[in-house]
Amino acid sequence: MFERILIANRGEIALRIARTCRELGVRTVAVHSPVDARAPHALYADERVALPGDAPAESYLNMARLLEAARATGAQAIHPGYGFLSENGDFAEACAAAGLAFIGPPARVLRAVGDKLQARRLAQAAGVPITPGLLEPTGDAGALVAQAERLGFPIMLKAAAGGGGKGMRRVERAEELPEALARAASEARGAFGDERLYLEKCLLDPRHVEVQILADQHGQVVHLFERECSIQRRHQKIIEEAPSPGVDEALRERLCAAAVQVARAAGYQNAGTVEFLLDRDGRFYFMEVNARLQVEHPITEAICGLDLVRAQLRLAAGEPLGLSQADLTRRGHALECRLYAEDAEHGFLPSPGRIAGLRSPTGPGVRFDCGVEAGSEVPVHYDPILAKLICQAEDRPAAIARMQRALAETAVLGVATPLELLLDVVGSEPFRAGDTSTGFLARHFADWHPDPGRRQALLLGWLAAELSGHAGRAREAAAGAPAAADASPWHTLGRWRMEG
Repeated sequence: MFERILIANRGEIALRIARTCRELGVRTVAVHSPVDARAPHALYADERVALPGDAPAESYLNMARLLEAARATGAQAIHPGYGFLSENGDFAEACAAAGLAFIGPPARVLRAVGDKLQARRLAQAAGVPITPGLLEPTGDAGALVAQAERLGFPIMLKAAAGGGGKGMRRVERAEELPEALARAASEARGAFGDERLYLEKCLLDPRHVEVQILADQHGQVVHLFERECSIQRRHQKIIEEAPSPGVDEALRERLCAAAVQVARAAGYQNAGTVEFLLDRDGRFYFMEVNARLQVEHPITEAICGLDLVRAQLRLAAGEPLGLSQADLTRRGHALECRLYAEDAEHGFLPSPGRIAGLRSPTGPGVRFDCGVEAGSEVPVHYDPILAKLICQAEDRPAAIARMQRALAETAVLGVATPLELLLDVVGSEPFRAGDTSTGFLARHFADWHPDPGRRQALLLGWLAAELSGHAGRAREAAAGAPAAADASPWHTLGRWRMEG
């Protein structure tokens, strides 16, 4: 096992990785941009290194600076988290050249599956069905129009590199394609430094289902069952669950076997996800491989009882998996809701600013992976995810009830979040019935607006809890009672450090 690693990321995922490292006795090095200098992920790590600028290219995408920070601090490995450089084959190769372990797949695998077109060709060769579409990229609008007309509209325009909904556009008619092409290429260039595009036939209202895999350096591959990620905005997920309510045991067996086939064909190593679209007739189609840890990995951890970051570290250190497919079982049901700094009432517009107040939920079966605290700045430069709320229970109805309770206990003040929309979605009859698909929000919540009365009640509840806590501490102080643990300088001064 490694003694010290550098975490080349920020926010909740950097904190989540650092916590597992602390349990394992592995020291961590955080990197941070100027705007993130007092961010929780930077203050939690054992050491931290400042990066020169706030723009991603100057900070979390700056390969040379990251490698320099790793060398200067004596790190033996780099964990890229997700996003940024997590699927960049050049970065994985540069880590290896510098004598650093890359905690993820090796460069050859990243290049084989990180390019979506190459991954489609690989899956097809492995006998796994793929969505109809191009197998070569093009920037020629005329050629794309001709291909789209052969496939039939609507089509999906996609970036050949990257994922997470970046560089993706649904195109309904031929006349929309040139503008969509320009916008998708620009977004892909900004997110991945690669503007190549391709198109696929757009399946009508499918489910988005993915299979978590783990693979060691000795040829062993296992799956950790499936997750459903159909509730999306702008092709990015906001609610995930495991297992999928649309997958029975027979389909699960075929789906997971196909994921393992793709992983074996790629010579896969470490953790990854094989993603599929599932149509209403139960047919599935390979979509892509996400060669990294996924945002939604906690729901798989919840139903399987594994720590995927711990597994990543062990696999990157060359250890064998240490378990077979027969050792893996599922327990209960898990849901995840993502909290973004976004205004769900107004087209999910970004909502940067300062977190004025934060109340996190607690209780049995509740996990809150959060990258901010009261006083944190939410900058404009990065993905606006703040936290993930994960609930696990014995079955799906119980998990939904637990999620409703936990969402109602959560409060974020100072920036807009989709908390109220999430509450309405998980409480809706279509969601309860498991009638989920990628068109769910457009079909059921196109004209959604928050309930003003509930918003006021949530705010008043938060204020009452805060005032009650302050009043209780004041009464204790007046009575000469010993200071409570949360009234110590370590809490009242926030994340205080010797260096100021």
